[in-house]
Amino acid sequence: MLSELARVFLKLGVLSFGGPAAHIAMMEEELVRRRQWLSREEFLDLLGATNLIPGPNSTEMAIHIGRRRGGWPGLAVAGACFILPAVLIVTVCAWAYVRFGARPEAAGLLYGVKPIALAVVAIALAGLGRTALRTRLSIAVALASAAMAAAGVHELLVLVLAGAAVAVARRLAARTTAAALVVWPAVLAGPGAGAAFGLLPLFLVFLKIGAVLYGSGYVLLAFLRADLVVRYGWLTEAQLLDAVAVGQITPGPLFTTATFIGYVLAGLPGALVATAGIFLPAFVFVAVSGPLVPRVRRSATAGAFLDGVNAASLALMAVVTAELAGDALVDVPTWALALAATALLATTRVSSAWLLLAGALVGVAAAALG
Repeated sequence: MLSELARVFLKLGVLSFGGPAAHIAMMEEELVRRRQWLSREEFLDLLGATNLIPGPNSTEMAIHIGRRRGGWPGLAVAGACFILPAVLIVTVCAWAYVRFGARPEAAGLLYGVKPIALAVVAIALAGLGRTALRTRLSIAVALASAAMAAAGVHELLVLVLAGAAVAVARRLAARTTAAALVVWPAVLAGPGAGAAFGLLPLFLVFLKIGAVLYGSGYVLLAFLRADLVVRYGWLTEAQLLDAVAVGQITPGPLFTTATFIGYVLAGLPGALVATAGIFLPAFVFVAVSGPLVPRVRRSATAGAFLDGVNAASLALMAVVTAELAGDALVDVPTWALALAATALLATTRVSSAWLLLAGALVGVAAAALG
């Protein structure tokens, strides 16, 4: 069981380009549709739970599924194996950056991969939407959530409002009152202002970020800049932008930007410390919240709240997908790749891994010819 978990999540970790929405879509395709480890309802419940806690959503999904499939050992194996490929790749990139003074470019690779990732997300949204959006209320909540997200409302507020709306509506329909409870995690303090650089302060900075960060990669950039550039002066602006760029062009969670920064600041020990700091809260939060998900589902009010969160989670994925489309579909070849991949995924059992590989090859070839 654990060896199977390791193989599956190592593969997903190697191929997970395109950001959290694409990562989650690949998990749905691999683990729900192909392997049937989870039902769509179970997958949606875990997705809703990850959206209510800080940290990297796709990594937390891997951890949740690992715990569901293999208990506490599975939790550790799935999470570590999903993260490991990105950590190794980013470490190599950081070594090259320190050794040669420049970041590796992968524009051609991303040119072909992004349209395929977009197709994978679109197919996953269609499948999950058929499960989560079965009533007029859930559809209305999803549309309202998408509108709020597009308008810039904080995603946590969107999720809470959606959950509360469904819970209240169902309780009113049953002629009772509604109640919903959201527990915020404690905010861990980092080192004090002006702290001298060292492995422990480095660990604490990334532990704090991992424990409190909601939102996109742009939010991560803001946190990193505030602590590492402005507050402590450990990095330059240029180094921070290079670190985020490497995190974006490599597979796996963007949080492996911490690996790059740690290596630049303190070599391999720094990379290990920074990586451990930023990902540790995700394991803790999932370990604490994971056993509560089935209990939440058994409660009528809490289950209704989770249904609202699930609808809003899909809406947030749809908004991210729309943003990805603007960046991915830039010309006729990328449109052709996206449409062909969507058709294949919808009508055959082809693995998204092969499509991503094909997209990467097309992108590299196009860059070489261009």
